[in-house]
Amino acid sequence: MDIHPVPFISLGGLFEQDDVEAAVRVMNAATEPDGSFFPLPEETDFQDAFAEHEGAARAIALNSCGTGLDVCMMLLGLEPGDEVITTPLTFVCSATCASAQGAKVIFADIDHATMNLDPEAVRAKITDRTRAIIPVHFAGLACDLDAFDAISEETGIPIIYDAAHAVGTLYHGKPIGGRGLASCYSFQSLKNMTTLGEGGAVTSDDIEFAEQVRRKKTFGYVYGGPSVRVVTVGFNYRMTKVQYAVGLSQLAKIDRVTAARRERMLRMEQLLAEVDELILPVGHGPEHASHLYVARLDTDKVGFSAAELRDRLKDTYLIGTSHHYCLVWSWEAFRELAYDNSACPVAEKTSEQVMSLPIFPHTPFEDLDYIAWAMKDAVAALR
Repeated sequence: MDIHPVPFISLGGLFEQDDVEAAVRVMNAATEPDGSFFPLPEETDFQDAFAEHEGAARAIALNSCGTGLDVCMMLLGLEPGDEVITTPLTFVCSATCASAQGAKVIFADIDHATMNLDPEAVRAKITDRTRAIIPVHFAGLACDLDAFDAISEETGIPIIYDAAHAVGTLYHGKPIGGRGLASCYSFQSLKNMTTLGEGGAVTSDDIEFAEQVRRKKTFGYVYGGPSVRVVTVGFNYRMTKVQYAVGLSQLAKIDRVTAARRERMLRMEQLLAEVDELILPVGHGPEHASHLYVARLDTDKVGFSAAELRDRLKDTYLIGTSHHYCLVWSWEAFRELAYDNSACPVAEKTSEQVMSLPIFPHTPFEDLDYIAWAMKDAVAALR
């Protein structure tokens, strides 16, 4: 095959003319005599539409998923000595949201097949100091929601889902946005939908909790009645009016984007099915948001590392990959806290095996063939 670049790009969804028109419409309206960039009504329209899409009673849009997780931890009233359990195979904000409130992050191991947090491993880490559990829907595949619901019902510990990868994810045929106490979504540039590079939302079926999130993200204001009141210490964590408008156009196409991603990821599964040295991701069916295609090198079968394979794909075949993820405890900020990684052997091994392939909703099928050919050729050369 002809060697050609296939980069791991920084825009994960489809940004089209309707998105441009949405942004321009808001900007043009702001030039009118009574124009403004204040969010309403786009804020309300977007939140209502997102809540409906994700199957939740309420959605509160914020400026990032990390902010959403931060606010949820604030509302739980965490104190020094409290513990929050999450996965080590995730982006850092799944853990820093708890650390920032003074709590200790407890890492539990993952399921080998799904790479999601293992409910039984979580059970083993629960103590009388556990105040929250943060599972991550890794790559867009739902966690075992029923198992986590059971843990929460038995212990009273709230579940806050990190759904950064999971816009459109289903579980047993239903959207996931109303499960647990809350779910936190991301619209950052790499995600399947983006609100101009940053953005996020918290969804919940708990109306009072959702209102508390709204107050925190809007200076603590309570609206309605004879006067506006400030009832809590809050912040300005809002998105902009332009972002809300683009969010509506992005949400209108998210199912099409997800279907395009899924089609390509299922094709890659077929192309790589006979490569014994690889462990392919599971679950890329109609319930998977197909945000990432994370293959793993079976390091028990080969004498080279996933890093060597990623480097060869880049240097010889010009194919970009990404590493999702370095273990959270490996980052400098967490190394200084002396976290013990001995109890998460599956996550530790998985982190050394993973490579995300450059598959996006607009990836040409010819590029999929090329990636698969290059992968086979690289494995054979390193073997």
